[in-house]
Amino acid sequence: MIHVPEELAVSQAKYNGEAGRAFVAALPERAEEFLGRWGLRVTGPSMYGMASLVLPVERTADGTRAALKMQILDDETEGEPIGLRVWDGAGVVRLLDHDAATGTMLLERLDEARPLTSVADTREALGVVAGLLARLVAVPAPQGLRGLGDIAAGMLAEVPGAAERLDAEDAAVLRDCAAAVREVAGEPGDRLLHWDLHLGNILAAEREPWLAIDPKPLAGDPGFDLLPALLDRFDPDEVLWRFDLLAEVVGDRERAVAWTLGRVLQNGLWDVEDGEDGLDEEQVEVARILRERRA
Repeated sequence: MIHVPEELAVSQAKYNGEAGRAFVAALPERAEEFLGRWGLRVTGPSMYGMASLVLPVERTADGTRAALKMQILDDETEGEPIGLRVWDGAGVVRLLDHDAATGTMLLERLDEARPLTSVADTREALGVVAGLLARLVAVPAPQGLRGLGDIAAGMLAEVPGAAERLDAEDAAVLRDCAAAVREVAGEPGDRLLHWDLHLGNILAAEREPWLAIDPKPLAGDPGFDLLPALLDRFDPDEVLWRFDLLAEVVGDRERAVAWTLGRVLQNGLWDVEDGEDGLDEEQVEVARILRERRA
């Protein structure tokens, strides 16, 4: 029997409603289907995140270790196999097989027991992030991938209504972030972005020391990829050091500031949409520090 963790069921119901409940209900049957189709056997307990169920498996024909990943198809997840194919294992987990109809993927097996969060020295860990970021954003995005230009336009359209639902201080942060995005929105970039590159999404591997997992690819400016690593083990005294390390990779600091403020804007708009009565304090602090850098 395939175990579907209750935490996954709760998160799918919260964020995807009826579609999420249907996805969770179908998971045992889907798992059995792909275990049979791709000649796999389960070798350990289920793993999960907010959006996916992952089964450790091996191929019965040759014993190759792999991971069977099942997730709901949406704007964020549908680009994952596209990005993985383009990167082709360079700094990121390798895609072994894929079913377009369901989004189910067979992935290279990494060491899930050794995420980059296991490295105690945060500066050492951020060095790993910077190295992987450099490799990932060096790749041009393929045609047809969702683009940062459209995302930015959608965010800017939502700002007036969202700001009205916040207190004056948070509304000012939202508007300031939007102003920064307007300055760069006409040049949204064309690099292949991971979008969620943080310590928990980097695992130890055999063919390389560390590889990224769980991308939500889009085409855009590399500066839009920096915020998650600024928030890991958050320390306001380290924000500028981290930002400078990562901005050195992407090249243009001013654009990186603007697009990092764009990520704060995106997350803030999502918070308002989810009914939160204020913006995340850590992200507000990041915005304050970077806005002062721009002044």
